[in-house]
Amino acid sequence: QVQLVESGGGLVQAGDSLRLSCAASGRTFSDYAMGWFRQAPGKEREFVAVISRSTLITDYADTVKGRFTISRSRDDAKNTTSLQMIDLKPADTAVYYCAAAAVGIPQSAEGYEYWGQGTQVTVSS
Repeated sequence: QVQLVESGGGLVQAGDSLRLSCAASGRTFSDYAMGWFRQAPGKEREFVAVISRSTLITDYADTVKGRFTISRSRDDAKNTTSLQMIDLKPADTAVYYCAAAAVGIPQSAEGYEYWGQGTQVTVSS
């Protein structure tokens, strides 16, 4: 089992920056690719970013490319994945979830076995 806890959400204005963190506990952190997803009211959960176990591979949704940066600690003792978000837009308003995948570097939610409870990000215009 892997437990994931997100933090760092909040209410910001358009153009502001925010950094989300996801603390993992349980099994070996480096065994999992880590992803971020988001879900806005009335919409499906959508892929935001993913980072490989080695940190060498990252991938982003087109809507956030160039504005969001995913990273993760290399040290299993720290077990943290982060999402740095700049130039936030009202369309980025959503609950943000981190997730852990044991296989591959998936963009689909179905590829992830473990999920956090989510953190709310609200961007006002």
